[in-house]
Amino acid sequence: MTNVLEYLEKTVNETPDKICYCDDKSEMSFRRVWTEARGIGTYLAHLGIYKKPVAVFMKKSPCEVTAFLGVVYAGCYYIPMDVEMPLFRIELIFKLLGDCLIICDEASFPTLEKIGRKTSCILYETAADTESDDRLLAGIRERQIDTDAVYVLFTSGSTGIPKGVIACHRSLIDYIDRLGEILRVDKNTVFGNQTPLYTDACLKDLYPTLKYGATTVFIPKSLFSFPVRLLSFMNEKKVNTICWVASALSIVSSLGTFESIMPKYLHTIASGSEIFPVRQYRIWKNALPGARFINLYGPTECTGCSCYYEIERDFEPDEVIPIGKHFQNTDVFLLSENDKPTPRGALGEICIRGTGVALGYYKNPEKTAEVFVQNPLNDCYPELIYRTGDLGRFNDRDELVYVSRKDFQIKHMGYRIELGEIETVCGAFDGISLCCALYNKENKRILLYYTGSVDKKEVLNYLKLKLPRYMLPSELIHLSEMPFTLNGKIDRKSLAEQSQTTV
Repeated sequence: MTNVLEYLEKTVNETPDKICYCDDKSEMSFRRVWTEARGIGTYLAHLGIYKKPVAVFMKKSPCEVTAFLGVVYAGCYYIPMDVEMPLFRIELIFKLLGDCLIICDEASFPTLEKIGRKTSCILYETAADTESDDRLLAGIRERQIDTDAVYVLFTSGSTGIPKGVIACHRSLIDYIDRLGEILRVDKNTVFGNQTPLYTDACLKDLYPTLKYGATTVFIPKSLFSFPVRLLSFMNEKKVNTICWVASALSIVSSLGTFESIMPKYLHTIASGSEIFPVRQYRIWKNALPGARFINLYGPTECTGCSCYYEIERDFEPDEVIPIGKHFQNTDVFLLSENDKPTPRGALGEICIRGTGVALGYYKNPEKTAEVFVQNPLNDCYPELIYRTGDLGRFNDRDELVYVSRKDFQIKHMGYRIELGEIETVCGAFDGISLCCALYNKENKRILLYYTGSVDKKEVLNYLKLKLPRYMLPSELIHLSEMPFTLNGKIDRKSLAEQSQTTV
């Protein structure tokens, strides 16, 4: 297998009329996805577009995914974008892409017109209605190989400039094959998608659906503010498998949702992107004792996920759930500050090698060279690895545990501190829903933001029992709600900006 479209082509022959993707307003069968994607591919090919980036600028919907696949049929690679992105970020990404073609729908066109990009776009409705040129598309497929690019996903850069991660067909194929085995996906799987389509997290839903003939339900974003309505919608759609960021899972469990309604079809729950607090996991596990819980880990630069851990034992509230072991055909290892293997139990930078490692950053050789580097443990032949910037260690069970970002490691009062450790301890306290620790370098103060039903004095007294004095926060800030990024992670940048006025 050399092209991800082979998943769709196999399934459309087996179950053409089954629902492939749907949301609260529309649904598309595998036959319709296949037909419209090939129409888009033909339209683009007639324009002479080949091996070029094509931006898909639409609101999250089944049609948006179909547009992705249409771009791939044309032998190009797609850049997923969303009208809900901040206008500044939209303009910045388009500036980085240069003069590229854009697929949009009628609802998204006004935004492109506003930023002066209307001349570069084609309407989804027009392209999808194009009659497929089977001979033309077959010729394109014959020229393609599995190391051709399939998408570019823009992540947030440390300087505020987005970085476009380029992945190829082989990376995505290997990832989906392994993930499907781990999640035990089959034709009866109904995914409940939580993540935006411009993040790597959506890959867990979109492509296994194509391979196994499953169904993906796009859950309206608004429902995550009303967990009871959220679970009601999931029951209506018979969602049985979810791959959500940990903060989304915590929102449901921390608000007592299971006292009102249960997700009666749900049997597989995967979490990722952030640490899933043990206390919140226990609430989910008590509510769904027969379900499987899987912790996933991996950066966008390695095609989504590189490690997994099926949770089959109990943990203390202040423990961290491991990220487990590496995917097949992937190697995950730790390097010390001097690029040597770390002793067992010691802290090291998580590094990854294998087919999942991305091709690099789009038009950014400098940033690519910083993290996609020669394996320092191999001086015999070229071998690129990805340095994640994440810190981890192996526990006494030989399980890999994520500790923190290198960026979250601080020097305070003469001690080296992992802010992630403070968050883990705080998150174990009954009454805390979510928390985030930051360090104000200018004032040399540790700030702890949290949501929950307990007051600052209670939290501080608890932390005094669990942490050494030098790790205690200088300031506790109680929030009515935690700010989130567009992909559902805690918005640390926003909190950092707040901290400038807090202290």
